[in-house]
Amino acid sequence: MLSSSSSADKRALAKAARAVADPIDALLAAHGLRRTSAARAVLGCLLATPDTSYTHAQLQNAISSATDAPLDRVTLYRLIDRLTQVGLLLCRVDASRVRRYQAMPTSVRTMPHFECQSCHRDSPLAGASDLERAAQSAVEALQALGYKGLSMDVALRGVCADCASTQGLA
Repeated sequence: MLSSSSSADKRALAKAARAVADPIDALLAAHGLRRTSAARAVLGCLLATPDTSYTHAQLQNAISSATDAPLDRVTLYRLIDRLTQVGLLLCRVDASRVRRYQAMPTSVRTMPHFECQSCHRDSPLAGASDLERAAQSAVEALQALGYKGLSMDVALRGVCADCASTQGLA
């Protein structure tokens, strides 16, 4: 017969093995979120397309077409809110004042990026090291003053080269 500590150890190992087997579950657990099928679907959809930002309606349609159980509007809003609060999603407001969501890349906390106003693809501006250093410096200055949970969004908006050529803007 197994002792209670041995059973607890086995349960902990099984839990750890499941988390390793499923990186989405591991992310949710690491951020203190329940690992529901809805949370897995939302995070999985956004992680599968890390360079695309979605409106609430676009995300709801993408999840509905990818899963057998579509999410209702309110559940999706609540999940988006929770995932954004813990730093797994990035919420940006585009030039039309529409909220767009995407998976939070670890480098985006102060990374300048370009957002295409046509296809809504986000591209990091890797060559903008001066801008990135200035953004990081501003975050560090605020942290020194006691501010917590800081992030900065430095965005340039326009039409990407692919969309410009297909729209005859080139």
